[in-house]
Amino acid sequence: MSNYHIKHLEEYFQVYRKSVRNPEGFWEEVAEEHFHWRKKWDSVLEWDFGKPEISWFKGAKLNITENCIDRHLRIRGDKTAILFEPNDPNEEAEHITYHQLHERVCKYANVLKDKGVKKGDRVVIYLPMIPDLAIALLACARIGAIHSVVFAGFSSTALSTRINDCGAKMVLTSDGSFRGKKVIDLKAIVDEALESCPGVETVLVTKRTGGDVTMKEGRDVWVQPLLDKAYLDCVPEIMDAEDPLFILYTSGSTGRPKGMVHTTGGYMVYTAYTFKNVFQYREEDVYWCTADIGWITGHSYIVYGPLANGATTVMFEGVPSYPDFGRFWDVVQKHKVNQFYTAPTAIRALAKESLDFVTNHDLSSLKVLGTVGEPINEEAWHWYNDHVGEKKCPIVDTWWQTETGGILISPIPFSTPTKPTYATLPMPGIQPALMDENGEEIKGNQVDGRLCIKFPWPSIARTIWGNHQRYKDTYFSAFEGKYFTGDGALRDEVGYYRITGRVDDVIIVSGHNLGTAPIEDAINEHPAVAESAIVGFPHDIKGNALYGYIILKETGETRNRDNLKKEINQLITEHIGPIAKLDKIQFTEGLPKTRSGKIMRRILRKIASKDTSNLGDTSTLLNPEVVENIIKESL
Repeated sequence: MSNYHIKHLEEYFQVYRKSVRNPEGFWEEVAEEHFHWRKKWDSVLEWDFGKPEISWFKGAKLNITENCIDRHLRIRGDKTAILFEPNDPNEEAEHITYHQLHERVCKYANVLKDKGVKKGDRVVIYLPMIPDLAIALLACARIGAIHSVVFAGFSSTALSTRINDCGAKMVLTSDGSFRGKKVIDLKAIVDEALESCPGVETVLVTKRTGGDVTMKEGRDVWVQPLLDKAYLDCVPEIMDAEDPLFILYTSGSTGRPKGMVHTTGGYMVYTAYTFKNVFQYREEDVYWCTADIGWITGHSYIVYGPLANGATTVMFEGVPSYPDFGRFWDVVQKHKVNQFYTAPTAIRALAKESLDFVTNHDLSSLKVLGTVGEPINEEAWHWYNDHVGEKKCPIVDTWWQTETGGILISPIPFSTPTKPTYATLPMPGIQPALMDENGEEIKGNQVDGRLCIKFPWPSIARTIWGNHQRYKDTYFSAFEGKYFTGDGALRDEVGYYRITGRVDDVIIVSGHNLGTAPIEDAINEHPAVAESAIVGFPHDIKGNALYGYIILKETGETRNRDNLKKEINQLITEHIGPIAKLDKIQFTEGLPKTRSGKIMRRILRKIASKDTSNLGDTSTLLNPEVVENIIKESL
């Protein structure tokens, strides 16, 4: 029996039991058998959640790029490592083999070195979804520089905040990016950001759109001429297993972004292990995750996890709606994609369109479908299962976070029986616990509570860059000796987990703890309602009362608003009870959302509380313009 590759349910339970009984022995075996180390570790695990301090494979020496590239060269050198599918469907796809990837990463690493980047330096990467993004990431890892990718849809303010927070001395960007029909001037955004970043010495610019850009003398350099001259091999920097690999900022539902620090050895082992099992990857498969590398999903499951397994990973520059809503399925058909991993937001958007966009394509290559970013709702799950997977492809509804580095709860395809809206069972080595308000663990099944993890796993973030206290306060102070995820979850009669949403969305009204998710579910059952979001606001009598922001469907637009309000509250009374009725209901055109589709409730809370003087950075929202409208019409 291989611990590394689980093939059926019985084997999952065997491996899981082993991983919980003897976690150190389990992860040591996985690490020893499947990776290349320059020096073995002195201890597998040392940890103390009280401080919190965690180290995995302490004393081990390695370079992650040797594991992602070099060790594959002998047997997989000519295999496609990265398959780049451009935004324009008429532009040819690019197949980069492991040999070519090795050469391009080495050259890029040598350019970084020539520009004075050393081990431990921070490099911010602000690039579109083009091969240079993955190559730049790996080039940093090759020389021991800490990369921090900022999603290339973020504003100049969001970018400068992150550059200054991690103290980066170099930024990697491009002249611009293509997004559907739009061309975005990335370089101008960088220029604006750098006005308030005195620490940045060099900007390397990739040519992508061919647009006119301003190059600042002595700071900005085109990268291609440097790459053309660079030497094609680069000796990898030998890193300690606990050396930082990257900093990634969470979009943070609350306040200032948090720079989560992920280290090298444990992160590599865990992402590779989960990639192999959650997607059941086989040697000849073509795997595609539609995320952007600016998010953790892209780091773990476009770059590091797949490449550590010698996989072929697709990088897609475009959007699901361009040139039409069939683009995802065009790409699946064209490249004969076997595993497809996307967000529920995308599935819901595609499910609204004509089914012809799906049925006109041959999707018979698909074996596994995945979702990530938020729990998938039942309707979207069935549409995905019926029409994309044709009921033959298991759906892995994966739950994890930027902070966890890799997938913690997910079905294993062809092993775990799936259940719509459930992330099902923990991965080997993951020990979840449900906690009540008093900090006691809730045992047994058919229960719900706050989701914690009571034992470390190899890819857990080690700290928040420059602010260990905040790391402790955020994740380890709510429940002693446990990592608190911030999410609520329920465990059903067979032990499956369903994530019920952020717990900070629990509002105490008249002494009753009311989760917003069930209230929103009740409202959304109204035939005129498209979407809703509930927040609390201060109330003289109740302590807090409920404020509802509601988006209507077209059919509801013409209805009398007072009648609608009564009907909505009646629904809530029926489903939850009169205690959960809304004091205020505001009908709105849209809700402020992050790019992964999460509603930014912090902003809604502030508006409801009439505290709009400091909304924090709204530039990272998908739709910052809706905020103005909501404020204008607030009650």
